[in-house]
Amino acid sequence: MECGNYSRFSSRRELLARSGYGLGAAALHTLLGGSKALAATPPFPNFPPRAKRVIFLFQAGGPSHLDLLDYKPEMKGRFDQDIPPSVFGTQRITGMVAQQDRFPVAPTMYGFAQAGKSGTWLSELLPHTARIADEICLLRAMHTEAINHDPAITFLQTGSQLPGRPSIGSWIDYGLGTANENLPAFVVLNSVPSNGMADQGLLSRLWGAGFLPSRYQGVQFRSAGDRVLHLSNPPGVTREQRRTLLDGLAALNGELHHHVGDPEIETRIAQYEMAFRMQVSVPELADTSKEPEHVHSLYGEDSNKPGTFAANCLLARRLAERNVRFIQLYHRGWDHHGGLTEKLPVLARDTDQASAGLILDLKQRGMLDDTLVIWGGEFGRTPYAQGPLKRDNYGRDHHGRVFSLWMAGGGVKRGFVHGSSDDFGFNVAGGGVDIHDLQATILHLLGIDHQKLTFQFQGRQFRLTDVSGQVVKEIIA
Repeated sequence: MECGNYSRFSSRRELLARSGYGLGAAALHTLLGGSKALAATPPFPNFPPRAKRVIFLFQAGGPSHLDLLDYKPEMKGRFDQDIPPSVFGTQRITGMVAQQDRFPVAPTMYGFAQAGKSGTWLSELLPHTARIADEICLLRAMHTEAINHDPAITFLQTGSQLPGRPSIGSWIDYGLGTANENLPAFVVLNSVPSNGMADQGLLSRLWGAGFLPSRYQGVQFRSAGDRVLHLSNPPGVTREQRRTLLDGLAALNGELHHHVGDPEIETRIAQYEMAFRMQVSVPELADTSKEPEHVHSLYGEDSNKPGTFAANCLLARRLAERNVRFIQLYHRGWDHHGGLTEKLPVLARDTDQASAGLILDLKQRGMLDDTLVIWGGEFGRTPYAQGPLKRDNYGRDHHGRVFSLWMAGGGVKRGFVHGSSDDFGFNVAGGGVDIHDLQATILHLLGIDHQKLTFQFQGRQFRLTDVSGQVVKEIIA
């Protein structure tokens, strides 16, 4: 009888045959020098890391680089002119604009100014980000192959536009393991925009382990009730009773593993034990009421409202203090096909002060140097308008040909701008960084050679960066 890929019962013939294989493996094991030679994965980190942990502030929906991070004064004199064919080239378009007769230039209605000693140009919508201009490394020539949300987010999070691959947080957990036995190595926080318009949904597979053992999947923290589903004991069940139950369950699972050999059974035992420890660690972690008022002031008044971006940024710092390896913070609502000038300021207010506050908080605690913070979405927005165009009211479609994101801490250069787009913010002009390059660089800053972090599945060695990816050495301090 077969149970998955593991034989539950064997005939005497099969037992003798497999015993022979085992003797051969044991001999090879001895010749190769013991257990270290047969380790499932190479040792990580491969070299001294610059960062110990990552906080990814993911702005789902595609923030407009042209209205926030990439100043294009040349567009002002081209209002309502068609994007030149030489610029448009063979760009793929989405179904949302396929019926448009033309693609008129839509200059930003927002002012830009230089910030900090670095003189980085930033939008007036980001006054708090301007305060940390000398701490951030701005990548203005990101590009992606995807033009729709789900494949684009999946690509950035897993290295493939097709679902089923492990997320970047799972890869990092798999490679480096946990640094706190009382909390997961990979935690996910979802934020709701203050206007209540969440736009695109987020699927749990974005923080899934894919074909890696399930112990490496991200654990989602909720904003209300139990931070983790089913974490609390039912009424009338004491902690001592829970301990007794888990001991018995571990014994039963151990017996099953002895007969079946499925490694997922070991994962199940480990996850039960993690949940037991989290019953104590998570409530203490999530209680921000004892944070000093000056800390809440850094993040903004919303830091006292569970589920907001500001509250989750503060929680992310508390997770980082406890050495959680990868903290994924999602904020939705950035999909502005129309009414951008009404919606974008709301999203900017939601995230601007809290993002800057996180950087300043980490810095004052001496944690920024070894914490890599990333702010950005799956792509940018088009320099042409979607739908009706007015100087003070326009929408923008998805745009993956070039977009912007910023990084801070964790070994990247401070007050630095890498790459550029053309005069329309349409194409990469220099210093292009694709999704696999970004992923390779994140792993590099954690001390991991992206080509060596692999897992065998279906007869092939898979990795986060698939078959490409170059470390962007120019941004490393």
